[in-house]
Amino acid sequence: MTKKLAFIGSGNMATALINGLLADGYPADSITASDQLAEKRENLAGSGIHTTDDNCSAVSGADVVVLAVKPQILQAVCQEIEPAIKQTRALIISIAAGITESSLASWLGKETAIVRTMPNTPAMLQTGASVLHANANTSQEQKDIAESILRAVGITRWLDTEKQIDAATALSGSGPAYYFLFMEAMTRAGIDMGLSEETAHLLTLQTALGAARMAMESNDLPEELRKKVTSPGGTTEAAINYLQGQSFEDIVSQAMQAAKNRSEELSGNRDE
Repeated sequence: MTKKLAFIGSGNMATALINGLLADGYPADSITASDQLAEKRENLAGSGIHTTDDNCSAVSGADVVVLAVKPQILQAVCQEIEPAIKQTRALIISIAAGITESSLASWLGKETAIVRTMPNTPAMLQTGASVLHANANTSQEQKDIAESILRAVGITRWLDTEKQIDAATALSGSGPAYYFLFMEAMTRAGIDMGLSEETAHLLTLQTALGAARMAMESNDLPEELRKKVTSPGGTTEAAINYLQGQSFEDIVSQAMQAAKNRSEELSGNRDE
């Protein structure tokens, strides 16, 4: 039986999930989205799903409720829909960064089935990477439902502990920005070496795409792929030696640790 889904908030990530589900053939009539902004509701209404500005109406009768509002207003939203959630015992899927399962349970009821997930922005192109963690109240069927929803926008991985979400946030959640920064630097260097801006930009993007596809489609680890394109005494080796001489791997590790630390701080602040 098709589950009734309710999305509270219809920003970029919620819209990506809804579009991904519809593209997979999920019945539009089984999806409801609520948002206070008429423009966002109108954008989704054309897809055939139900839209409303009333959160309580959206979750009424829903089997699954996806919380996709800004973290700073999530407590108020949860307290608003809490009576309906207690009545329906709906599965809660939260994509709000920094809001722990214990906080959600305190707002929605200690018996609530909760799945926290951290998708990343490529989900908007159905190429996302999402991690999930479920609390003890979540059944295997509910875990399967949550996974199927997130799979509509990319790959999924379950985490053993909720704490690991902070590490995943530092890797895949913030990760696209690291690659964008590297692309910026490569493009700028290409221009400095005499290429036109258009040529440097295009070569950078196509090289990034090609490298990603090679890594995804090869049985070799990135380390082995790097070695295969690094000829002894060649141009690639000169660049790699310089990067490693500048402690490139340590810089990346320290940057990701800074992101993880900030994620932990945000989660701690939410619980206070």
